[in-house]
Amino acid sequence: MEEADVLIVDCSIITMSSKGFIDKGFIAIKDRNVIAVGRAIHAKSFRAEKKISAEGMVALPGLINCHTHVSMTLFRGISEDKQLQEWLRKTIWPLEAKLTPRDIHEGALLGNLEMIKSGTTCFADMYFHEDMVARAVKTSGLRGVLAPGVIEAGDTRRGKEMLKKASETARKYVRYADGRVNFQLGPHAVYSCSPNLLKEVREKASELKVGLHIHLAESREALRKTQKEHATTEVGLLERIGFLNPDVLAAHCIYLTENDMKLMAQRGVKVSYNPVANMKLAMGVPKVSDLQKRGVTVGLGTDGPASNNTLDMFEAMKVGAILQKTFYKDPQVLPAQKVLRMATIEGAQALRLEESIGTIDVGKRADIVLIDFKKPHLTPLHDVYASIVYSARGSDVDTVIVDGRVLMEKREVKTLNEEEVMEKAQQTALDLVSG
Repeated sequence: MEEADVLIVDCSIITMSSKGFIDKGFIAIKDRNVIAVGRAIHAKSFRAEKKISAEGMVALPGLINCHTHVSMTLFRGISEDKQLQEWLRKTIWPLEAKLTPRDIHEGALLGNLEMIKSGTTCFADMYFHEDMVARAVKTSGLRGVLAPGVIEAGDTRRGKEMLKKASETARKYVRYADGRVNFQLGPHAVYSCSPNLLKEVREKASELKVGLHIHLAESREALRKTQKEHATTEVGLLERIGFLNPDVLAAHCIYLTENDMKLMAQRGVKVSYNPVANMKLAMGVPKVSDLQKRGVTVGLGTDGPASNNTLDMFEAMKVGAILQKTFYKDPQVLPAQKVLRMATIEGAQALRLEESIGTIDVGKRADIVLIDFKKPHLTPLHDVYASIVYSARGSDVDTVIVDGRVLMEKREVKTLNEEEVMEKAQQTALDLVSG
């Protein structure tokens, strides 16, 4: 009889791999990895220190949030129903100028708690003091790909200083938290970083062997500014300076030309589609189907909780699918199974982690969530993929496992004190607003 650390039995399994859907299945986990997955009848070959009976539940790979600013939980609901530039300049940027490392840590813990409670096991973050976010990830047990932000905004010295600090953080925290933390560099956007700084960031990322995370083609105003100053699009400018490579993760990508999409496909650039925030700020709709037809990998993200206002990837899946169907006026665009792929294996590909996460397969890290289907809104069950994308909610997640460790079981989070995290974040947010 084989030994396992965790044995999950009697669940249905969406593997997101060539194994497809397994009814009445089991998953065996040992030393952070999946060591067996199949029909429950074969589970008797294993004995485990911990056994999870999951009858009536569906197991799927943990959801992957490809773009957020997790510590912005502190700004949730603080400035609503405004234009992007007004929202940024009058509220968000002045508040961000007050943020301390401790504030960032408290906000990140709250965001990590929210993600555990809603089934996200890995997230890509871009913000300040990412060392504090890394520490929150270590405490919570989640997996993070963190990008310290780099912004110039006309101040050359500031840009260089932020790049230096970002590089030091990425170097210091490489493979942090037992390898659950990876790093990228985060040049904010083409409109906030000069071509010279962007070239420097590109060179430093290549030197450190880390990826790049950037906001791209998010607004019509930014596109016009770039065209006026550089006689090309944002993508065209990045191509001109040698920025585009397969290690680039580009968030939003709403205002792309045909040539932009062609260049991104050729260079292997990955995209994060953030439907809820794009809609809430009335920024526009990216042509996701067009990008995918050209071979561009597109993952899903929530964006920051100040512009969403949640970190719920179930909401992102449903809204993301419906928005694309409306935009293309075609109900067959982004079917449920494809959307779930975007939130799992294609999200892993976008973060260059597909060798370790994104599917439930032998040899992969055990990043797994269990959804409780014993709910009125998930009954009856005809199509499990459709039920997850169109009917399920983050609150339906019963159990969360990351790296083989149970972070939540029966809705009880094991790694964080929920009440304490929320109380500290509440007080931190009030202090920021009143200070």
